[in-house]
Amino acid sequence: MGSSLKKRATVRQIAAETSLSIATVSRVLNGQDNVSPRTRELVLHAARRLGHDGPATRAPAGAVFVRCPYLLDDYFGPMVSSIVETIELHGMTAVVNAGTAARRPGMLTALPRTAGLAGGVLILPPESPDELARLRDQGFPFVVLDPRTSPPRDIVAVSSAHVTGARLVMAHLVELGHRQVGIIAGPQEWLVTTSRMAGYVAALADAGVLPSPERIRFVSEPSMANGYRAAAELLGLPDRPTALACFNDKTAVGALRAARERGLRVPRDLSIAGFDDADIGQATDPMLTTVHQPLAEMGRMAVTMLTRMLKGHDLDARHVELGTDLVIRSSTGPAPFTEA
Repeated sequence: MGSSLKKRATVRQIAAETSLSIATVSRVLNGQDNVSPRTRELVLHAARRLGHDGPATRAPAGAVFVRCPYLLDDYFGPMVSSIVETIELHGMTAVVNAGTAARRPGMLTALPRTAGLAGGVLILPPESPDELARLRDQGFPFVVLDPRTSPPRDIVAVSSAHVTGARLVMAHLVELGHRQVGIIAGPQEWLVTTSRMAGYVAALADAGVLPSPERIRFVSEPSMANGYRAAAELLGLPDRPTALACFNDKTAVGALRAARERGLRVPRDLSIAGFDDADIGQATDPMLTTVHQPLAEMGRMAVTMLTRMLKGHDLDARHVELGTDLVIRSSTGPAPFTEA
């Protein structure tokens, strides 16, 4: 008898389980769109636990192609995991294509002809805007997550607020008295590099400082090894930086190694800040000051927008940015001396 009651869980029971209103739960279960992605997933999780059949609307037919042409590390891993979980919560199946094999030329052009695919989520696609536009013109629904280049205006894209995050971390360094700040930036052709550079420059300009070109290094790949090499160059300057703002936490870890090899104490002699809030940043000594990106939420948002497209809904906002937050830890401190 208890099993029968569980299968017939009421809206009131789900509302009590989630601490949400009955009206909100009803909107989710009736397939209405005026609910935030986080709230929708909370209700769907509770409904499954309680044995409810879930939303009244049918899931779109076909699987969702999830392409991540990179290693599933502590940056891309949370994105892909949240995407797959959310796809399954919507009653669909995920087809995941990841790693360097996912970079083979011509992959996107084959998607519209692949049987059983309803749409796709493309993570940091290396293809040009023109190639993405051609895929759109073939009628294949897709969402770009964390775009590498600026996507056409009518292509749906989800990213985080890179300009805001970079401005926050640079403002933090400025408040600590740093004026000679070295920047280890990402690949010059990446949209995110341009956005973060804009945030860094804006925060320095607020303090009346113009970034010196000799204190900026662009890396071809944001890795620990490249972060180490870039930091070694910057710390070898006659008038070295007192702080380093790094493209991500991996490059910041490389910078920590370069500082240690030169006998520099972090943060007493040199402050180092990363970006992403990856797990590796909490395994270093000192732990990294960084910028938190809502990677899992970005994945959930991408799937939510795709499912709306598949159901024929119009999207008022096609380029969505999710907020970033400064996370202050022990790798940043006051400038070691008063700078001219």
